[in-house]
Amino acid sequence: MIRERVRALLEDVAAGRASIEQALSRLDSPPAESLGFATIDHHRALRAGFPEVVFGEGKTVEQIVAICDRLAAQGDGFLVTRAGDDCRAALAARFPGVRANAMARTVRLAGSVEPHAAAGKQVLIVTAGTSDLPVAEEAAETLVALGVPVARLTDVGVAGIHRLLSRHDALRDAAVVIVVAGMDGALPSVVGGLVRAPVIAVPTSVGYGASFGGIAALLTMLNSCAAGVTVCNIDNGFGAAVAASRILSSQ
Repeated sequence: MIRERVRALLEDVAAGRASIEQALSRLDSPPAESLGFATIDHHRALRAGFPEVVFGEGKTVEQIVAICDRLAAQGDGFLVTRAGDDCRAALAARFPGVRANAMARTVRLAGSVEPHAAAGKQVLIVTAGTSDLPVAEEAAETLVALGVPVARLTDVGVAGIHRLLSRHDALRDAAVVIVVAGMDGALPSVVGGLVRAPVIAVPTSVGYGASFGGIAALLTMLNSCAAGVTVCNIDNGFGAAVAASRILSSQ
């Protein structure tokens, strides 16, 4: 149950478009629902500001569809991350209105009431290379689901730093910057030295053998010489997006 839908319901009561009993009936749902293999937290958005998101890896297609059925029945829509090909196809067949993003491995269904966008504020997602796009797109799809406007700077890594410096206006206008990079993971330090906005660094598992599946980039970002750069886990575009949304909600 997202906060915007509750707010709209209360506004209907205040305006006389709905009775108190009607409002109580709509709100009279348990905060959690057990499906045997999963317990769905329907009130997470009321507490945390964003609804429960379905992590697709490790779940069967049938389990994911069943969970999404219950989330959709609440009117809040859903977001599935790390959704494989079979999962995306099954959800698209079950919910004709979904947006499936193969690169991001996400599936998103809009709710009956969309989250309010932060007025005049947007998150800029910066990628070092094209190979980092899957993680960046996961972040972008998550931000859209949370009602946050998104802009992108793609393939502007330190191997050709002029590509980034020529887009200084985009960097300056962002309320939060998410920087996604593999290989040496140096780009967040550069961005952190150019902007005053919060910078969230996301290391990716992109790189040659000595990158150790993203550990080299992770360690570089954790040791950034740019003060205040925050670091998420390897390939965790989702976590970076939620962190950016929380930063915006507190501004």
